[in-house]
Order: sequence, then C-alpha cells, then structure tokens
Amino acid sequence: MKKNKKVITSTGVPVREKPLGVRIWNNKGYYVMFIPVLITVLIMNYWPMLGIRFAFYDYKPVGTPSWVGLEHFTKMFGTTAFWTAFKNTLQLSIMKLILDTTASVIVSVFLNEMGNLIAKKSLQTVIYLPHFMSWAVVASIFSLLLSPSATGMVNGWLKDLGIIARDQSGIYFLAEKSWWRPIFYLINMWKETGWGTIIFLATLSGINPELYEAADIDGATRMQKIRYVTLPALANTIVTVLILNLAKVMNMFESVFVLYNNAVYDVSDVIATYIYRQSFAIALPNYGYTTAVGLFKSLVGGALVIICNQLSKKVRGRGII
Repeated sequence: MKKNKKVITSTGVPVREKPLGVRIWNNKGYYVMFIPVLITVLIMNYWPMLGIRFAFYDYKPVGTPSWVGLEHFTKMFGTTAFWTAFKNTLQLSIMKLILDTTASVIVSVFLNEMGNLIAKKSLQTVIYLPHFMSWAVVASIFSLLLSPSATGMVNGWLKDLGIIARDQSGIYFLAEKSWWRPIFYLINMWKETGWGTIIFLATLSGINPELYEAADIDGATRMQKIRYVTLPALANTIVTVLILNLAKVMNMFESVFVLYNNAVYDVSDVIATYIYRQSFAIALPNYGYTTAVGLFKSLVGGALVIICNQLSKKVRGRGII
C-alpha cells in the first residue's frame, strides 16, 4: 500500500497528504464544474490551432489542399507589400505606444495636481468616455470632421482662418500619405489617453504625502515637486506599461482598418489588414498563404512576449508570464 506523502502546512504542522485519486474524488464537484470550461477552452482556443498546418499547403476555396512545404514563406519574404505592412506595423504600434503613454502620464499628473475634487472627477469622466466608443463610431465621427467637403468642420475652420483659400478644395486628411499618420496618432490619443490614466493615477495615489511635505519644507515649487517627486514615483510604472504593451504591437487591426484606404496603403497597411485583404478582397484567395503570414505574425508576437518577459524581470523583478 502506498504511503501518504508528508507535507508541511502554512502553519508549520506536518500532515499526511492523501493520494491524488482520493483528493480528486473528495473535490469531484469542483472538477465537474471545471469540465465545461475546459471543453470550451479546448474547442475555442486550441482546436483551431490545428489549422496551422495549412501554412504548408496550397489551400484555395476550390480544389483539394496540396502540400507545398515552405513555398508560401518564400513568397511572403519576397513580397514588397508584406515587408511594407511589417514595417508599418512596427512603426505605427511603437509610436502609438510611446505617444499614448506620454499623453496618459501628462494627463495623470495634471489631474493629480487639481485641487477641486468635483472638477477633477468630472474631467476624468469626460476623458474616459471616448474609450468606450467603438472604432466604427470613432471613424465615422472623424471622417465627418476631417471631410474635404463643405461639411468638414476642420477644413471649414482652415478656410475661415485664411489658411486655405475659399475657392480651393479642402485637405483630405485621411487620404493623403503625409497627413494620415499624424491624424491616426491624434485619434488614438483622443480615444485611449483617458483609459491609460487609470494605472498612473493609481500609482500617484500611493505616493507618500510626507515626500511632498518635505519638498514644501525645502521650498520646492509645484513644478519642482512634479519633477523630483511625482515623475520618479511614476518611472517604474511607466517602464512596466511600456514593456507589457510592447508584447502586443503585432495585434494592431481595427483602429487601422476603419481609418485607412487604398490611397494610403504605403503608410497605413499593417500585417493584420494585409492578411484580411489577401483573404477576403481578392477573387480567389490562397488561404495557405494567409495562414503562413498569420503564423509568422504569431511567431514574432511570441518572440516579443519572451523579450518583454526578460525585460520585465530586470525592471520589476518578476516576469509577465
């Protein structure tokens, strides 16, 4: 007969641990409740992963899939449009991350310095609201505001200020390569800055008030207290947010998809939208090729997660996974 394993409890008292089968039977109710969750995860998250094999097949809507090996990867690495999308993905994601984080920090510090609690809460609510709007609604709003027609508010202001002549057509901000990226960054900052302030405001609320009192005794001005007390306290949180979000840079899709068009593909097309067009915007798509592109995107994303995990260990003392 197998002896029970001796374990030490949290109170330091040694006890005999029951066999695994007995423990499972004693907690059978929990396992029964867990079975539907396990089945759902397996079906929704792991079963579709079997489709990865089609990255090595020629798989079209008609005909039988045929093995092609690494042909799709060779085609992918030799396609200019793919590398353009890959470059745009990194540039747009990283710049968006830096700008959104910077804006969130500035707004958080500003809100933290406000003395009127009612005004502070009201402003917080107004800043948070855009986050809860869908990207389809956001795209519709800014398409109207930036329209080059007579209904475009921004172009109307530019004409009123004399920057654009009355008889000239307005600027089509979302269809000109030189304007699309700045507008994209501004829209993202408008939508996500309020949500990003939540983490930083939580950090600011935990700063020891004695630090500010000591700064007051030393005769520090408000800006000096922000520089030497507030920002150093936020430094670790800022680095952590940057590291955690860096792992998601390859997942950009919806924000680009609702704002871009074929006139600005060179500066706006990302991996996810490239896959979408190759899958649904051509008459006879090759799902094997798009699966290969998606697999490459996942591998890059996984590599970024590992890199971010190592960075997190160095900065925070613990990993993110």
